[in-house]
Amino acid sequence: MRALLVVNPAATTTSARTRDVLIHALASEMKLEAVTTEYRGHARDLGRQAADSEDVDLVVALGGDGTVNEVVNGLLHRGPDPQHLPRLAVVPGGSTNVFARALGLPNDAVEATGAILDALRHGSERTVGLGLASGTPGTDDAAVPERWFTFNAGLGFDAGVVGRVEQQRERGKKSTHALYVRQVVRQFLGEPNRRHGAISLEQPGEEPVGDLVVAIVSNTSPWTYLGNRPMYTSPKASFDTGLDVLGLSRLSTAAVARYGTQLLTSSPERGPQGRHAVSLHDLSRFTLHSKVPLPLQMDGDHLGLRTSVTFTGVRRALRVIV
Repeated sequence: MRALLVVNPAATTTSARTRDVLIHALASEMKLEAVTTEYRGHARDLGRQAADSEDVDLVVALGGDGTVNEVVNGLLHRGPDPQHLPRLAVVPGGSTNVFARALGLPNDAVEATGAILDALRHGSERTVGLGLASGTPGTDDAAVPERWFTFNAGLGFDAGVVGRVEQQRERGKKSTHALYVRQVVRQFLGEPNRRHGAISLEQPGEEPVGDLVVAIVSNTSPWTYLGNRPMYTSPKASFDTGLDVLGLSRLSTAAVARYGTQLLTSSPERGPQGRHAVSLHDLSRFTLHSKVPLPLQMDGDHLGLRTSVTFTGVRRALRVIV
């Protein structure tokens, strides 16, 4: 087996020594080429090269969710073709590692590497669905390039939090869960649309859902983790179905306290519910429109401001080792 290992040297939870150990462990089982990323988008470029190659069987992403997202977008740059594209394996090296944990992998790089090697020996893999975001025809964002996401996307409040966290990291702050909590508070205090939302959700053959402050799109469950605590916005979301959406039409102080408590106590059976919450399950295609430019995030990566995004749930898009 020929494999490409994409290594993010800035991965939060792995040291250079740990990465060397993992590389040797993988190289003992396959013909391995290890490449360290050198710039933003490098992992995507490496994934694209692997997809276009005729002799790469497996791409291993060693890093956080951002690294995985880049690799996936590179692999699928010509679209899904699970029978012919290289398979993907993920070694968690970030602070949260939602995609790897949603696949059932250990949240430890060494243990996950062992699990991946066992899966390869036993031929254990699955084909997962992914989300695709694209520009909406007839809008100012029509020409925005398509982008795949593996576990979630968001327009509005949560994307604003992601943007604030990225700003803090660029200033040298370490990515911690405490940092995220502080930015949630700051985003709430600075959110101008928290009482009257600007987002509407439209899907073919259905009445629009309007006046949303935030729309959280899930391709799997849980939505994210706070430390070791999983948080579920759309408990029914799955790699085997379309996309799920949780929309909130109000983020007053009382509403934030209520939905925040529900998130912290959420479970695979129950997510946030209430008068200002809208939950939609297994959507194949829909569009989010906003009256004002709002921040967009995908897989924890802030992508700037948008007024319209069309989402598609693509089933059986990519083979992964589990």
